[in-house]
Amino acid sequence: MEQSSVVAVRRAGAPAVLAATGTLAALAGVAFSGTAAAVTLGDPGAVVRWGLPVVETLTELAGALTLGALLLAVCVLPRRTTATSPAAATPAARATADAPPAAPGRAARLPVADGSAYPRSLVVAGVAAGTWTLLSVVHLVLAYASVAGSSPTSPGFGDELALFVTQIDLGRALLTLTTLAAVATVLSLVVATPTGAAWAAALVVVALWQLGQTGHAAGAASHELATSSLFLHLVGAAVWIGALAALALLVRRLGPDVVPAVTRYSTVAAWCFVAVAVSGAVNGVVRLGGWDGFASRYGALLVVKVVLFGVLGLLGLLHRRRTIPQLAGDRVGRAFWRLVLVELAVMGAVSGVAVALGASPPPVPDVPSADTSPAYLLTGHPLPPEPTGLQWVAQWRWDLLMASAAVAGVVVYLRWVVRLRRRGDAWPWLRTASWLVGMATFLWTTSGGPAMYGHVLFSAHMVQHMVLAMVVPILIALSAPVTLALRALPGRSTHLRDDASRGPREWVLTLVHSRVGTFLAHPVVAAVNFAGSMVVFYYSPVFEWSMRSPVGHLVMVVHFSVAGYLFVNALVGVDPGPTRPPYPMRLLLLFATMAFHAFFGVALVGGQSLLAADWFGLMGRPWGPSAIRDQQLGGSVAWGIGEIPTVVLAIVVAVQWTRDDERTARRDDRRADRDGDAELGEYNAMLAGLADRETGRR
Repeated sequence: MEQSSVVAVRRAGAPAVLAATGTLAALAGVAFSGTAAAVTLGDPGAVVRWGLPVVETLTELAGALTLGALLLAVCVLPRRTTATSPAAATPAARATADAPPAAPGRAARLPVADGSAYPRSLVVAGVAAGTWTLLSVVHLVLAYASVAGSSPTSPGFGDELALFVTQIDLGRALLTLTTLAAVATVLSLVVATPTGAAWAAALVVVALWQLGQTGHAAGAASHELATSSLFLHLVGAAVWIGALAALALLVRRLGPDVVPAVTRYSTVAAWCFVAVAVSGAVNGVVRLGGWDGFASRYGALLVVKVVLFGVLGLLGLLHRRRTIPQLAGDRVGRAFWRLVLVELAVMGAVSGVAVALGASPPPVPDVPSADTSPAYLLTGHPLPPEPTGLQWVAQWRWDLLMASAAVAGVVVYLRWVVRLRRRGDAWPWLRTASWLVGMATFLWTTSGGPAMYGHVLFSAHMVQHMVLAMVVPILIALSAPVTLALRALPGRSTHLRDDASRGPREWVLTLVHSRVGTFLAHPVVAAVNFAGSMVVFYYSPVFEWSMRSPVGHLVMVVHFSVAGYLFVNALVGVDPGPTRPPYPMRLLLLFATMAFHAFFGVALVGGQSLLAADWFGLMGRPWGPSAIRDQQLGGSVAWGIGEIPTVVLAIVVAVQWTRDDERTARRDDRRADRDGDAELGEYNAMLAGLADRETGRR
């Protein structure tokens, strides 16, 4: 067999190995757990019992391949063509292109990049998304058959299925997932830019969120922590697995660009490894309930998954240290394909075991809590103790997504600072301190006392809101993260980004200079968005949605944090983006916002109509003020906490104004020293001329 045929078989075998090992692991896992055994009453049949885990595994792998291929288009693959490829013009590249195929069993030299890897990645994403859609339909049918305990061929199954997808939460979630997969199929096949690929990838991430609501996590006692950790787990695993499988399919079209592409993927995979490890550990703790949980079959499957995950980590390290340097020699040989195929096989096995875990009963059963208090029925959590100064610090309920974002923000920012210092550039330590304090404040606000009590008290919710919208943005804007990123991140002027691809630096510039980014960063628009969205939020159903839904809460946190940053950055920030107005206009915008906050707070203090009455009015708290009195107290919080940061901003604007005047004065003095104060001489001459003309008229 010729070398090209061998490589073609290897490329085509990459997704096949992934699917085969995943299927075998899923079947072995459900056989070990006993969940596929026949039942006396309500048995859907062997096809459903054994087919459901197989289809579920293949569905998740197809979704992973979709997301992985889109990610390659977003930030990994080159976009240049043969004509513009620097590698194509080198004598070594031309000699490589003209060289005959290597003998079977030997390493093959890379051909010149033909520029087709990028569009082909979108084709791979479209085909994978189409497969994902079809498998989701089959998964939906089998899932209902398993829940209902009836065969798909039984009479009336179709009518029952229609009720399932329209009336039952699980059915609606699976139908939404199928619809999102279908839309992702269309988007992947019609988009042609990294921006379009990013929108399609965001849609896939939303579908993975829906998938995270359908397993054990949705019914867990710590359901918010379990669902958020499962979502982070699914996204990290999908990117890790799918991007490697897509890269194996496209590697022969990359030519010499395979080295930077694989290097970039390796960096992404390292972050995915951390995300999967942390989220998997959290989910395991929630589902096991203690060390005794390892004695169950669920615990045994979890141990197998942990071992396989450790093997994956070692393979990834081997890939980074040994395989990538071999690629630098312009060869794709047995070592590369052996490592990739073995890694994909292990990934498939991990996915299959994960599906078996999802089908197995965990040690912590999904049974309703004995707590029947109104607060628990509304929030899903026991009512916290009456808030005191100590409780605001001692009470924590971790939001894994927000906590992970805060920790990742600290790690990335410090890495950028260290990178600047290593090359001899300075970065003010006050900016670093401002960022660290901002991330710590964000972590406490989203996982500490404000998050705990903000779910049951309107006043505490207003504390959380004001800190997110006013305090954290000031700290972030003064730390100048965008400026640091543009200085620390490598760009297209370096060898890592000379192929028209978009790395982190290019994406930052794209967002800053985009029409949407420019519009939202305009000082007037930022001020209107910052103040006006508060009224829209609290006096619409969006407020109650943010209390009842984890997605709504996430939208609230992201929106007000970003809106606050854009407003503060337009006034006192140093990051690029807005065209900042003169200092008097800045103070005018600031005082107008202060007046609006005061009006909003006064309206709440004097209001007698309860916001989100079906939530705060039915909480049944045995302590604290009444719901309407607490809402009025929240108005005072909005007025008081909102004004303190505003005064701080006004002082900062005044100080910057003074320093700007001093810099202007020093600049004028230096110019006067250079030209003998020619400007003053011209001014005096003009006055003298006016005086002479006035004297002549007299």
